[in-house]
Amino acid sequence: MPGPLGRETTWCLSTRLWHGHCAVPGTGPAEKVAYPWGVPTVTRISIAPVKGLALVHPDEVELDRTGVFANRRFYIIDENGRRYGQIRNGKLVEVKPSYDPKSEHLTLTFPDGTIADGPVQLGDEVTTDFYGRPVTGRIVLGPWGQALSSWFGRPLHLVESPPGRAVDRHRGHVSLISEGSLRELGRQAGQDEPVDGRRFRMLFQVDGLEAHGEDAWLRRRVRIGDALVLLRGTVGRCAITMQNPETGVPDFNTLRVLKDYRGLSADRQLDFGVYGEVLEPGRVRVGDSVEPLELSLLDATA
Repeated sequence: MPGPLGRETTWCLSTRLWHGHCAVPGTGPAEKVAYPWGVPTVTRISIAPVKGLALVHPDEVELDRTGVFANRRFYIIDENGRRYGQIRNGKLVEVKPSYDPKSEHLTLTFPDGTIADGPVQLGDEVTTDFYGRPVTGRIVLGPWGQALSSWFGRPLHLVESPPGRAVDRHRGHVSLISEGSLRELGRQAGQDEPVDGRRFRMLFQVDGLEAHGEDAWLRRRVRIGDALVLLRGTVGRCAITMQNPETGVPDFNTLRVLKDYRGLSADRQLDFGVYGEVLEPGRVRVGDSVEPLELSLLDATA
């Protein structure tokens, strides 16, 4: 049948779906092309070596059970030990981080060109509240805390987190948003262009899905490049998404638009995008396919 882009499209009408194929039980071999735009692919990878600072967009990452090692490797606390992030100061995104996990060399570049860099050395342990969950890390010694304090005008400290601990939700080391959803959000807001996906700070941005098509993958095993993940839930959104990803200044009422056209979820969240955990480690590159596996008892009990 003709697809929405005017080309022939085969649609899956059953629950048997895997690797871009579909079949109705008892009707023989699977037919190709389960999506109107072909097999979905990764179009952007985003990591935050320092939680709250500017995103970095590598061409490829290695996923292990804790996610991407360099993602959210560090976070910032204030003089009282409270986490200091974008909700408290959107201008954090103007500071650009660069981190090499092999050499443990960290660089922070500030808007005026000031650079704080060097090999990471660790000091005392500190425990920080992450959405009601305690995370124990270690204060990072060196120039970064002083540089952050000077720029933002208050005492701040950089903390190194254990791998995979500085995440927003339990078993949430992977996150994904489709460009179809970003286009729809823009359309609902009366824009000609999709909303910038960087507002949502998701690990993977994917094209080749209809709007919110990623929601259909919940409780499913999905192959992303060489890795296998289990998508566990939708991501409830907060006011950070209203901030411009370059300047940190609120300039788009994401929450109002989401509420107007999607409404509140059963747990009264404004859902946009999905998250999950890594089942099988592997490398993921920009351009890699993103394909759900055939439904199984593993998915039913996930």
